[in-house]
Amino acid sequence: MDRHARHAHHAGPRARPGGPPAPHAPDAPGTPRASGADWATAVRATLHCLTGCAVGEILGMVIGTALLWGNVPTMVLAIALAFVFGYSLTLFAVLRAGLSLKAAVKVALAADTVSIAVMELVDNGIIALTPGAMDAGLSDTLFWSALLGGFVVAFLVTAPVNKWMIGRGKGHAVVHAHH
Repeated sequence: MDRHARHAHHAGPRARPGGPPAPHAPDAPGTPRASGADWATAVRATLHCLTGCAVGEILGMVIGTALLWGNVPTMVLAIALAFVFGYSLTLFAVLRAGLSLKAAVKVALAADTVSIAVMELVDNGIIALTPGAMDAGLSDTLFWSALLGGFVVAFLVTAPVNKWMIGRGKGHAVVHAHH
């Protein structure tokens, strides 16, 4: 089955020739809403989030560690870059779909904020609670195992959150209206 077949409703009228699909019409009163999202959609949304978070977080941890920064500034940089890279993946995708910058920023914020926040809370909590991980150097196995292990646990915690949100038309679900 074509991976976009479940989005056949996007094949309707376009806003302009060759442009993005027309926005979704609001649900009619009394239209039943889906009681949940499928796991495949939640996993894809979580992997999308994890990709941006991992790039930003690894970059922040590497920069902070290489510059011999303390734990707090290193984590602040890593978290900030995780949000920047996480939002950027969605932002660029919806800009390519034809949204204005202002609309694309709103979609990225709505789609990714909770997912990135949960992922960062879990991942950084694991890193902070792993004895010696924040003091380990870039060449230490402990540094990388805590960081990567944190990503695995963060994925496992965030996927159900994304599934719940998508099933209610929130989070990554808002991106589907624009592809």
